[in-house]
Amino acid sequence: MATIEKFEELEVWKASINLCAEIYKLTNTELFSEDFELKDQIKRASVSVPSNISKGF
Repeated sequence: MATIEKFEELEVWKASINLCAEIYKLTNTELFSEDFELKDQIKRASVSVPSNISKGF
């Protein structure tokens, strides 16, 4: 079994980065054009996912 040396090698971290990118794309659409607080909160929450994975590693 291979040993993971960096959190960047974790599949779950890679997936969370992809999720974060998709959320940024979605929140930059017209659907969120007027609700800046919600848009910012969703973006911050999406960034916290890969951040927490890396901290836990």
